[in-house]
Amino acid sequence: MRELWPEWAGTLKKRSGGWNNTTYIVNGDGRKGVLRIYDTHRDREKIEFEHYVLLELSKLSLPFSTPLPVQTVYGDTLVQLEEGKGKFACMFRYIDGDSPGDEATGYYGSFGLSAGQLSSVLSELAPGPKPVYRPYYELRQAYPLCTDETVRELCINPPEALAELKVELGGIYEAYVNIADSLKELEALPHQLVHGDLNASNLLVDTDDHSRVAALLDFEFCTYDLRAMDPAVILSGLLGHPEQQQAVRDFCRGFSRSVTLTAEELTAIPLLMLLRKIDVFLHFASRYLEETDEISVLHEQTRLLSADLIQLSAGTAAIVELLREEQGRSGRS
Repeated sequence: MRELWPEWAGTLKKRSGGWNNTTYIVNGDGRKGVLRIYDTHRDREKIEFEHYVLLELSKLSLPFSTPLPVQTVYGDTLVQLEEGKGKFACMFRYIDGDSPGDEATGYYGSFGLSAGQLSSVLSELAPGPKPVYRPYYELRQAYPLCTDETVRELCINPPEALAELKVELGGIYEAYVNIADSLKELEALPHQLVHGDLNASNLLVDTDDHSRVAALLDFEFCTYDLRAMDPAVILSGLLGHPEQQQAVRDFCRGFSRSVTLTAEELTAIPLLMLLRKIDVFLHFASRYLEETDEISVLHEQTRLLSADLIQLSAGTAAIVELLREEQGRSGRS
C-alpha cells in the first residue's frame, strides 16, 4: 500500500460489518482514507464502472458526499493484490459522519430527499463504460449458478446444515417461483442508472445533526436498471422497523420532492420489493455454491429473509399507499 498510495500510507484499522468487502480505516500523516478489498468478485470491469460513476458524481455540487477513489502513483484507482489472480483493492477519501443506529428514524426524510436527488443526477449522467451488473429482473442471467433446478434442490432438499430451516427455505422457494413468472413485464418500465443497494448501512448521517444524511456510500452495484428499483430497495429494508409507518412516510415525502414515478411504477413497487429479497437470497446462495462463504452465512441470511418475506406479505399494501399519498401530494404542490 505504501508504494501505491505513499501520501495515504498509515496505520490500518479494520471496520466491522459488510458481507461483500473488507474495509480498513487508514490513519496517516494528516490524511485519513478508507482501504477497500473487494471480496465478492475479481472483475476489473465492475470496479471500473463503479469508479467511473463516482468520479462523475464528484464533479457535481451535491448536498451530500459520495466516495471519491484515490489514484495510485500509476494513475489507476484500483490494484490487484496478487498479479493476475488476486483480489482488487482501492483507496477512498475518508468521509466524516456517523452510521445511523438500527432503530433510528429521524434521518429518513433526508434519506428520501438524498435518494431522490441522486436518482435525478444518475438519470442525466453522461454515457460511459457499459455497466457489468444486470438489472434486478434478470435473475437467471445474473446468477448462473442458481439454475431453477439448483434453487429447487437447495430449498426443497437442503444440506444438513440448513435442514432446520426447511420450512423457511420452502417459503423462499415459493416466492422465487411466483416472481419468476412476473419478471418479463418489468422490462417496459422506465430505466436509468441506479445505485442498486441503498439502505441504512450504506449511508452516513451528520455527526452534529443525525437527522441529516451526510453521505451515500457503496456504489458497487450501480447499474442500468429500473428507476423504481432504488426506492423499492429502501422501502423493503423498512419492513418490520419499530417506527415503520413514520419512517416510510418521511422517506416517501423526501423522495417525492425530486422524483415522480409513473402509475405503472407505483403498481410495480410490491413486486420490486419482493424481487429485492429474492435477489439477496440468490446472491448469498451463489456465494455458498462458489465456496466464497461458509454455509453459516447462508443460514443466517435465510433466517432473516424468511422473516422479511412474512413482513412483506403483511406490510406492502400500507407502504405503497403511503408512497402514493406522498407522490400525489408532491404533484399537487
